[in-house]
Amino acid sequence: MSGREEIARLAARAPLRTIRVADLAHVYAHPKKEIRELRLRGVLHRLARGIYCAVPLDVDAATWRPTLEAATAAVATAHVGDRVPVLMGLTAARVHRALPRAVGEGHVAVPTYRRPTVLADRDARVVFTERDVSALDAVLVPTDLGPALATTPEQTVLDLARTDPRGHDVDAQEAIDALWPACDPAQLQDLAEHQRMRATLRRLEAGR
Repeated sequence: MSGREEIARLAARAPLRTIRVADLAHVYAHPKKEIRELRLRGVLHRLARGIYCAVPLDVDAATWRPTLEAATAAVATAHVGDRVPVLMGLTAARVHRALPRAVGEGHVAVPTYRRPTVLADRDARVVFTERDVSALDAVLVPTDLGPALATTPEQTVLDLARTDPRGHDVDAQEAIDALWPACDPAQLQDLAEHQRMRATLRRLEAGR
């Protein structure tokens, strides 16, 4: 198997079908040339500097790009590992179909601080928030690159309300309103108790 074929195989089998050039040294001495050829052939798609995903076989490679939510999960996974990052905030609201409008940032929780990553295929960036991801209430959600973790509706509304306490963010408030009927009151109470967001929950309940 050639180096090019091996890179294509690794990408297709990687978590969220995404690889970093920095991780390919054990496969090929100079992978950038091979990746360039795979991009030209429509096998790989560039998500960000040094990060590529495998293009699905059933799409037009010339025009396809993953959703911002999928790209966010993929970039974060390439950096910190499979099933570690958790989509949060407005990005979680988007995957729960609580916000129809596209946004220019993907938000994801990770265990350690990372600077934002500018995406290569659109005018958008991935914003990382350092959090204890193991303490977040999260579920697996489908994306067009594979399943990824996202905060539950309950966790999402609490997070959005805490970051926008005065209700000035129109997108956040629309997402909260859309998600609220799907939230379990007991789960909201439990999360608020354990994550020190009791005041946030009281404010949310007062506004219903």
